[in-house]
Amino acid sequence: MRTVHTNGVALRVTEAGDPGAPAVVLLHGFPELAYTWRHQVRALADAGFHVLAPDQRGYGGSDQPAAIESYTVTELVNDVVGLLDEVGADDAAVVGHDFGAVVAWAAPLLHPDRFSAVAGLSLPPVPRSRVPTTEAFRKLFGDRFFYILYFQQPGPADAELGRDPATTLRKLFAAQPTGDEAAALRMLAPGPDGLLDRIPDPGALPGWLGQADFDVYTEAFARHGFTAPLNWYRCFDRNWELTADTPAATIEVPALFIGGAADATLAYTPRHRASEVVTGPYREVLLDGAGHWLTEERPEEVSRLLTAFLRV
Repeated sequence: MRTVHTNGVALRVTEAGDPGAPAVVLLHGFPELAYTWRHQVRALADAGFHVLAPDQRGYGGSDQPAAIESYTVTELVNDVVGLLDEVGADDAAVVGHDFGAVVAWAAPLLHPDRFSAVAGLSLPPVPRSRVPTTEAFRKLFGDRFFYILYFQQPGPADAELGRDPATTLRKLFAAQPTGDEAAALRMLAPGPDGLLDRIPDPGALPGWLGQADFDVYTEAFARHGFTAPLNWYRCFDRNWELTADTPAATIEVPALFIGGAADATLAYTPRHRASEVVTGPYREVLLDGAGHWLTEERPEEVSRLLTAFLRV
């Protein structure tokens, strides 16, 4: 690990592989850390890549600016570009999971000369909506509860998630509402209550996550809280404005989407519209039985798919 100063912030970066090898940047999502990629960091470095996995701004050992507008997608992509400048890489492949995939898919649109390939896990490339993002979600969900809309107001979600980080993370990592109709209805039921009461406490970690690994997450979020990560969600409408006219109209570099067939987020992501965003070579892979946390649920499969994709 080392600290890299980029775009006005200091990022803690996990680095592996030959600095002269082709660069790959791995971008985690919510509520994750660079640690989320530990299996892929090793596998890709062993495959001959120079791997860079930052705690993105607002997370872990990286800076946490106070202003909500510090977390727009343009700032997050600029962090990655600055990271490439720091290591002397003219370009890189970029891979993102969850909200990190939002950043990854935006990167070749905002800086087409700096990214040679892009992959997204759990979130496919989706076209820009006709109306601001939160308005689109309100039209889609009506008066039903939707966690992204709940996250918009500073304060309530911050306090709820931060009250007991271990319980919060255990519930989020274990939640798999797809295929469970009662759980799905509970997640979407109207009401002013928060998120965590809608998710049953499994009382144990999922089988793919050991206690020592879970403690890494718990300690990070207990120390820093959830406000900075939630501020990413509070920039949705600003991101919509900032991406109205991007330097590249579409993604022309090779692109890969890896999803879990049992991931609830696929219910509101229009995978069938990927061709509106990606005009270069594109492949979609769905992993049977997998949920949302693919880097840890299916580490070998994800590493194998990414290695094959990046070697082409």
